[in-house]
Amino acid sequence: MGEWRVTLVDSDRWHNTTAVMAIGRVVAPAATIAASITWALKLLNWLWIKPKRLEKHLREQGLNGNPYRPFLGDLKDLVRVMKTEQQRSIKLSDDPLPHIFTYYHQTLTNYGQNSFVWFGPWPRLNISDPEIIKEILNKPDVFQKPLPEAGKILTGGILYHEGEKWAKHRKIVNPAFHMEKLKNMAPAMGLCCSNMIDKLKCMVSSTNEGWCEIDIWPYLEDLTGDVISRTAFGSSHEEGRKIFELQRDKVKLTMELLQLSLIPGWRYLPTKANRKVNAITNELQSLLRGIIEKRQKAMERGEAVPDNDLLGILMESNSRFSQEHGNKNVGMSVEDVIEECKLFYFVGSESTSCLLLWTIVLLCQHPEWQTQAREEVNRVFGKSEPNFEGLNHLRTVTMILQEVLRLYPPAPLTVRGPTETVKLGNLTIPRGVHLTLLIGLLHYDHKIWGEDAKEFKPQRFSEGVSNATKIQSSFIPFSSGPRVCIGQNFAMIEAKLALAMILKNFSFELSPSYLHAPSSVLTLQPQFGAPIILRSLKS
Repeated sequence: MGEWRVTLVDSDRWHNTTAVMAIGRVVAPAATIAASITWALKLLNWLWIKPKRLEKHLREQGLNGNPYRPFLGDLKDLVRVMKTEQQRSIKLSDDPLPHIFTYYHQTLTNYGQNSFVWFGPWPRLNISDPEIIKEILNKPDVFQKPLPEAGKILTGGILYHEGEKWAKHRKIVNPAFHMEKLKNMAPAMGLCCSNMIDKLKCMVSSTNEGWCEIDIWPYLEDLTGDVISRTAFGSSHEEGRKIFELQRDKVKLTMELLQLSLIPGWRYLPTKANRKVNAITNELQSLLRGIIEKRQKAMERGEAVPDNDLLGILMESNSRFSQEHGNKNVGMSVEDVIEECKLFYFVGSESTSCLLLWTIVLLCQHPEWQTQAREEVNRVFGKSEPNFEGLNHLRTVTMILQEVLRLYPPAPLTVRGPTETVKLGNLTIPRGVHLTLLIGLLHYDHKIWGEDAKEFKPQRFSEGVSNATKIQSSFIPFSSGPRVCIGQNFAMIEAKLALAMILKNFSFELSPSYLHAPSSVLTLQPQFGAPIILRSLKS
């Protein structure tokens, strides 16, 4: 009986196990099918249902644009038009907007001011009204940056953080850009400028004619990279220089990958470019981590932290923030500091080199302003080297730089997206609709700047920025609102020092081979470089 009972129990177990396995074989495919259906429905919603719903909502409010085309939207046309336009140059006297904003300009011509462009499944409204732009930039919690994958690769830091994390990082980073701290960095900036001037003098003297033709663009890129390396890392500037070169290579590679950015998971495809980007990223992380940890150990030993470089000020501010909150983990992590350093390089070097480049081009085109600026520099500094104390007396130089920032803003457009459905003017904007703030168009608006809006007239800033335009919020080369560029004073000090030293030592004019082709690639850069004739001045 006992044996039979055991056999019976074993038999029941066998039948139960067999039944479970059979049910499993049925359930597993069913679960897979259910998951596949769910995924397919989500994909359908992302690629078609939601975009078409947003399109209907926008058109009902009188907004116009191309009909939605699945997946890429207008991107294929936008890239094609940009590539075609980038192959040609324009006259210096031409309106640069159709060249810089080729596809946007075509859209505005075809559909008017109330228009939109499709970036994949996301419609982007074209915004150039100063009051609406002001409202968007003054509400960073409502209108945030829809961070593209490419942005995550290039940099991080306060440029892309939102909410409480942004507020914390901004508070910690802010002391590094106080005017007193920037004053301490001016000698390092001056040294970098002197090094560039020496290189240019050697180039001129090698011809034995007192002049030479050079492409000034690489020299300006190297200058701003050198400045950010020395001011960010002080005595570690040689390692900083390597970081700058790696970051520059990474930017170029990432721009090549932008056309893949709508493909889910494109960053993980085993392409040659992706492998290169990953290798550069790893090397950057290693170099930055080494510099930061070295400083951290010095601080733990009680050694004095340098107060004349960005990293030292940042780490001291981070330590003070943690002490105030009684928790060493409440501040920024090493990874956070790394991201902020990468941001210093990306923004600090790119924007200033572009500002200096277009300033030199416009002063070549308008030699009378070049002469006025040089006379002012010589009057303020005499035979002495330009220094921080004299920069505030460069009224003409300041006016020139402001006018260049108006005509050639380093970042001629920026994008925001609402976190919820919002009212904007007489429009209702749902989440999923992005807003392209066309800063370049705003800076050229005749209704705001007058009929001479497209002309180079630094005198419009003779009574300051607030009196240069009918609407104060219409001059925003460094953005505006709570998230105004934290490094704008840094950029202006560097630009004034560099320009003053160039003016003291050289006169310059455009080479006959110069081709005018401002191209918006993250920042507004010269598509074909900037060859100029450089002449040494007697000291």
